Amino acid sequence: MRRWLRPLWVLLALIFLLEAWLWERVAPVIARVVALIPLPRLKRWLAGCIAYLSPGATLIVFAVPFIVLAPVGLLEGWLLAHKYFIAATALLVAHKVVGVGLIAFVFDVTRDKLLLMPWFRGLYEFVIDLRARALALVAPFRRAIRQWMARLRRRASSGFVSRLRRRMHASRSS
Repeated sequence: MRRWLRPLWVLLALIFLLEAWLWERVAPVIARVVALIPLPRLKRWLAGCIAYLSPGATLIVFAVPFIVLAPVGLLEGWLLAHKYFIAATALLVAHKVVGVGLIAFVFDVTRDKLLLMPWFRGLYEFVIDLRARALALVAPFRRAIRQWMARLRRRASSGFVSRLRRRMHASRSS
C-alpha cells in the first residue's frame, strides 16, 4: 500500500468501525420495526415485478431509495446551518437507519439482476474488497478497544464503584 494512502485508509477504517458499532446497537430496534412490516409478502411482490425487467430497468428500481432519501440530506444540512443540532442529529440517525434498511432490502431483491451488468459486478466486487480491507485494517483497533473495555469492566468492581461514589460525595460536601 502506498505510504501516503495509509492515513486515508485508517480514517476510512475508523469510520467503518464507528458505523459498524452503531449498527450493532441499532439493529435490534430495526428488527422490531421490521417485524411489524409484512416483508416476505412485500419482497415476493417486488421480486415478481422485477422478474420481467431488464438489468437497466432494475437499476432504476435500485436507485429509487437513493433519490427519495436525497432531500433528507439537504434538510439535515439546513438544520445544521440554522443551529438546530438536536433535530439535525435525530434526523441524521433516522435517515441512516431508514436508508440502510431500505437500500439493503431493495438491493437484496435486485442483486441478481444488477450483477448481470459487468460494470456493476466490478463495482460490487470492488466495494466488497474495500470492506474486507477496512475490516482487516480496523481489526487491531477493535482488539485493543475490546481489551481496554475488558480491563475497565474488571476495574469497575463493586468496590471501585463504591470508592468512586464516596469520592464524588466527599468533593460535593467540601
